[in-house]
Amino acid sequence: MAGSQFPRGTVTVLFTDIEGSTRLIEELGEEGYVEALAEHRRLLRRAFSGGVEVDTQGDAFLYAFRRPAEALAAAAQGQQALESGPVRVRMGLHTGEPLQTGEGYAGRELHRAARIAASGHGGQVVVSAATRALVDGNLTELGEHRLKDFDEPVALFQLGRERFPPLKTISNTNLPRPASSFVGRAREREELLGLLRTGSRLVTLSGPGGSGKTRLALEVASELVPAFKGGVFWVGLAPLRDPVLVKETIAQTLGAKDGLAEHVSERELLLLLDNFEQVVEAAAELSELLEQCPNLRLVVTSRELLRIAGEVEYQVPPLAEPEAVKLFCTRSRLDPDETIAELCRRLDDLPLALELAAARTSVLSPGQILERLSQALDLLKGARDADARQQTLRATIEWSHELLTPEEQTLFARLAVFRGGCTLEAAEQVADADLDMLQSLVDKSLVRHTGERFWMLETIREYARERLAAIGEEAELRRRHALFLLGLAEAANRAMAEGGDQVELLARTHSEQDNLRAALEWARDSREDEVLLRLAGAIAKSWVGRGLYQETDTWLSLALERGSSPAARMAVLRAAHIPAQSKRDWARSEALIAEWRSLAEQAGDERQVLLAMNSAAMNAVEQGQLDSARAQFVAIGQRAGEIGQRGMVAFVTVNLGLVALRAGDFRAGLDYSESAADLFREQGDDTGLAVALENCGWNSLGLSDPARAEASFRDALELAARLGWLRGIAVNAFGFGGALIARQEEERGAQLLGAAASIREELVVGLDDEQEEQTHQRAVADAKAALGDDAFAAAWARGEAMTPDEIVAFAQAG
Repeated sequence: MAGSQFPRGTVTVLFTDIEGSTRLIEELGEEGYVEALAEHRRLLRRAFSGGVEVDTQGDAFLYAFRRPAEALAAAAQGQQALESGPVRVRMGLHTGEPLQTGEGYAGRELHRAARIAASGHGGQVVVSAATRALVDGNLTELGEHRLKDFDEPVALFQLGRERFPPLKTISNTNLPRPASSFVGRAREREELLGLLRTGSRLVTLSGPGGSGKTRLALEVASELVPAFKGGVFWVGLAPLRDPVLVKETIAQTLGAKDGLAEHVSERELLLLLDNFEQVVEAAAELSELLEQCPNLRLVVTSRELLRIAGEVEYQVPPLAEPEAVKLFCTRSRLDPDETIAELCRRLDDLPLALELAAARTSVLSPGQILERLSQALDLLKGARDADARQQTLRATIEWSHELLTPEEQTLFARLAVFRGGCTLEAAEQVADADLDMLQSLVDKSLVRHTGERFWMLETIREYARERLAAIGEEAELRRRHALFLLGLAEAANRAMAEGGDQVELLARTHSEQDNLRAALEWARDSREDEVLLRLAGAIAKSWVGRGLYQETDTWLSLALERGSSPAARMAVLRAAHIPAQSKRDWARSEALIAEWRSLAEQAGDERQVLLAMNSAAMNAVEQGQLDSARAQFVAIGQRAGEIGQRGMVAFVTVNLGLVALRAGDFRAGLDYSESAADLFREQGDDTGLAVALENCGWNSLGLSDPARAEASFRDALELAARLGWLRGIAVNAFGFGGALIARQEEERGAQLLGAAASIREELVVGLDDEQEEQTHQRAVADAKAALGDDAFAAAWARGEAMTPDEIVAFAQAG
C-alpha cells in the first residue's frame, strides 16, 4: 500500500508477534507450523479489518488504526480468535504521531510501540498510557517500566485481568515469587519504603529466625522495581559459609564479568542480600562497594548487624495480633476465635511459628495445639540468656519435631546434610528417604517442595543439623553426600563426552551448585584429597561456563596442591590452564599444559597428550604466533591420524581453519572448515560441527560469498540453539545478519544484528577477533546507509526484543 493511504496524524499502532516459534515448529512439524502460521494470519487479518496493514514479516504484523478504541477492540477480537489454536501471540498498542514515510511509518513513536509489544507474553495485550487515556475498557495497571533506549519509565497497562509473568522490560529483577500470600505488615512496609526512598543506602532488617525478615524484604523490594533503572535483584546467601564467596555470588547474579564494582558502577541498582548472618565477615566488602557505586542501595536480612558506616537497622517486630490471627486462619483455613488468638499470643505472633502450628490443624484442633505447645514453651522459661522470641520459635520447632514418628525424625535430621535442597533421587541415595515420608514432612511444613527439589528454611535446617549431630550420623552422611555429588558430576561429564544432552546435563549440575560447594568443603576439611581432585576436575567446565572463574580457580589450585592421582590430575590441569589463558597469563598456562602433557606421556594416554598439545597450539594462536600454531596443528593432526584418533583430527582441522581465517587466507580457511565439518558429522559431534560451520561462514564472508555464508551461519545457528549454546547463537546471528546485509536484505540483517547484540550484552561477550568486529561495523554502516537511521533503529529494536528461539525461527523463515 502506498504511504499516502496510511492514517495520518495521531494514530494507534498495533504490533503482534508469535511467542515460541521454534517450540511450535518442534511440536507441529514444519508443515504443521506453516499451516498454523497461515491460519493465524487469516484470523488476525479478519479481526484487524478495521485498520490498515502497514507491514508483515514472518510471524509479525504491524497495523494502524485511526481510533484507539477500534485498535483495542481489534486486539481483543484477535486474541479471542486465536484462543482455540496452538499459536500464542503477544500484542502491543500505542497512540502517537509516528513519522510517515513512503513505505509506512518510522521514528521514535514507532520504536516505542515495538518495545511495548515485545515486553508482553503470548495471549497478552499490553497498552501504553497514551492509548489508555483515550479508551474505556477492562484494563489492568502493570506499573511503571523502563523500555530499552528510553530514559524515562512509562506506565503500562494490560487488557483484561488474566495473570501473566512479569513484563520483559529492562526493569530487571529476579525476585522470587512466594507461593503463599503476604499477610499484614502494612506499617512496616511503608516505613521501609520511606527509608529507601529518602536516601538510606544500607538498610538491615534484623530479628530472630522466623520473624518474617525475608518475606517482608521481598515485598518491599518488589514495590521498588519500577524505581531502579538498573534493576532489583535478590541474592540468597543462606547456603554460603565462606565470606570470600559473597562478592562472587553477587557478581554471578548480576552477570558481572569484569569486576563487581566496575559492573555496577553508576547504575541505579537495589540488591536484597538475604541471610547475611553466617557471612557477616564480608560486611567490609559491602562498605567498599557502596563507596565505589554511588547509586547502589542494599537491603540486607540478618540476625546480626553488619556494623559498617551508613547502616540503618530496622528491627522486624512480631506481627500485630490481628495480623497474626489472620495469618494463622489463612494458612489453616479456620475461622478466627479466642482460642486461636490465645495460641497466636503464646507463639509471640512469630510468622514461622504460626505456620508450623497451622500445619497441624488437619489432625489437632487449635485448643489441642495450644495445650501441647504450652508445655513445650514453659520448659524454656528458665533460659533467660536467649532472646524470648527465639525461645518461642525453637520450642515450636522442637514441638513439631517431637510429633514426628522415629523414622520421620531420622529422615528430618539426615536431610540437613543437603545445602540448597535436593532431588528425590539424592534424598533416596544419601538419606535413605522414601517418597511417602518426604511428603509427610512437607505436609507438616518442616520441608518445602518446589519444582523437583525438597528444601528447608534455614532456621529449620539449623535445628535439623543439631539433630543430625545428636544421632551420631553427621560424619557418615557428609561422606555419602560428597561421594553422591562426585558421582553425579563425573557421570554428567561422561554423558556429555558420549553425546548426551548438554543443556539438560549442565542444568542439573548448576542446580546442585550449593551441594557441590558443600562437598568440596568436606573433602578439603577432611583431607580427602583424591575426592577433592576428582570433584574439582569434574565441576570446572560447568562452573567456568557460568562465570565462576575466581572460585573455580581457587578450588583447582588447592586440588593441584593436594591431589596426586595422575588421571584426576590431568583433568584438573586441563581445566586450570583455561582461566590462566583467559587472563593472558601465558607462563602459568604453559606450565600447567606442560605438566598435563608430561603426566599423559607417563600414563601412555595418547589422547590426553594430543589434547595438551592442542591447548599449547591454541595459546600460540591467541598470542598471534600464527606460523608456529599452524606447524603445531599440522604435527598434531599427523600424529592423531597415525593412531586413528579421528575426533582429534577433526579438532585440528577446524583449528587450522581458524589460523587461516586469522591470517586472511579465506580460501584455505574455508577448505579446512568444510573438511572439519565433514569429520565432525562422521563423529556425531554437534558442538564441533557448529564451530566448523561458523568458521565456514566467516571465511565465506571474507571471500565475498554472502549466499554461502548465510547457509553456513543458518546451520550453525540451528545447531547452537539445539545445544543451548547462547554465545554460538549470538555470534552466528551476527554473521547471518552481515551476510543478509551483503545480499541487500538490509532490514532483516539489521534485525538479526540487534538480536545478537542483545544476547552479547546479556553474556558480556564480544566477537572473537578484530576481523569479525570490522565485518560487523561494516555491516552496520551499510545497513544504515540503505535504510536510514530511523528504519535501522526500528529493525534493530525488533531484533533486541527477540528471544533465542525467535531468532532461530526468524532465520529458518528466511
